[in-house]
Amino acid sequence: MNEVTGIVLLLLLLLLFGTGIELGFAMAVIGFLGFAYLKGFGVATNLIARDLFDVITNYGYTVFPLFILMGQIGFHSGIAKNLYDAAHKFIGHIPGGLAIATILGGSAFKSICGSATATTATFASVAMPEMDRYGYDQRLSTGTIATVGTLGCLIPPSVVLILYGIITEQSIGKLFLAGIVPALIIALFFVGIIYGWARINPRLAPVSERSSWKERTRALPPVLLVVIIFLIMIGGIMLGYFTPTEAGSVGAFAVLLLALFRGGLTFKKYALSLSESIRTAGMFLMLITGSLILGHFIAVTNIPQGIADYLTTLKVNRYLILLLICLVYELGGTFIEDLAFMILATPIFFPTILKLGFDPIWFGILICVVIMVGMIIPPVAIAVFVVKNITKVPTATIYKGSAPFLIGLILFWGLLLLFPQLALWLPSLFSQ
Repeated sequence: MNEVTGIVLLLLLLLLFGTGIELGFAMAVIGFLGFAYLKGFGVATNLIARDLFDVITNYGYTVFPLFILMGQIGFHSGIAKNLYDAAHKFIGHIPGGLAIATILGGSAFKSICGSATATTATFASVAMPEMDRYGYDQRLSTGTIATVGTLGCLIPPSVVLILYGIITEQSIGKLFLAGIVPALIIALFFVGIIYGWARINPRLAPVSERSSWKERTRALPPVLLVVIIFLIMIGGIMLGYFTPTEAGSVGAFAVLLLALFRGGLTFKKYALSLSESIRTAGMFLMLITGSLILGHFIAVTNIPQGIADYLTTLKVNRYLILLLICLVYELGGTFIEDLAFMILATPIFFPTILKLGFDPIWFGILICVVIMVGMIIPPVAIAVFVVKNITKVPTATIYKGSAPFLIGLILFWGLLLLFPQLALWLPSLFSQ
């Protein structure tokens, strides 16, 4: 009976997602109705009050506004443009140089920005006009911009990794460390794809003028300062000097000082950064509240345990089961927003992953790569939609430009499946 109730209400939740209702509210409503039906209205009311109070008063969740504030200050103060310009001066003269600069600049900016979509939006505004000026084919330019944002799922401080850590009760610090090497390898894949594409068809990416070493040297300080901030945050977490939340406060303050020092941050821009950070952080906190309420309902239906018991009794290789679970994530993410489906599906499948003996940190990185794929494939491709809204380039053109990068992501997913140490080496190194 409980299982049937759970399945019916989860299907109803998927329908609600399709109506455009706020995801956190949809999960909270379904979780409340399901819990009320199974345990009683009074118990469900107490559950909502307790979960909401726990989220609002949880010190650890302040990590969201802090990391988001870093990115907003970085965008509004021009730090993102400085990073892109520096990369442009060093490699703009090689085939596909401006697109490669977008990958490098976006990766650097992502180290101070917690949101993948914010990174995509930032570089759609910063890099696209420059590539248009040099006559880049819009397939290459928009495909690059849509793809660079997906790296935000892995590069710390990643909101996706933070949410996964909260849902599965895994160390956010270890997840941050686990994401670094895969993100760097994927970024190198992207650089190789752009360079090869531009070499095969030079008309897609006309080269820009070669900058002098004096110009390059002058462009380096913002890059070095961002790298130092990133190393302080991640190094502090690695060495146990501070928690991810404390790292967020150190990083936000450091980026604020950098913005003030370089003179790119006015009071109006600072106020706008605060406003946008609070609004975005509120959305994520509502997502967490909704996922907690829904998670309690799913737990009392026994659906996760039932799925785990069934899948682990199948007489097939455990990697086939893992592949099936990843396909479910991918298919679910093609119809609703990938992050929302991750929040919905992870409490259901996580017990199965543990029963099958897979490392939960490695699985988190594997699912992040699945989400990266989902961000650029139709019909619900959030990165593509962000680029379209800003650049006004047709969606079909952006999809065509994203296709080569999609192949690179799938190839890396296979590598990560074969070599888990790509994700686990760095966390194990610092846990000794």
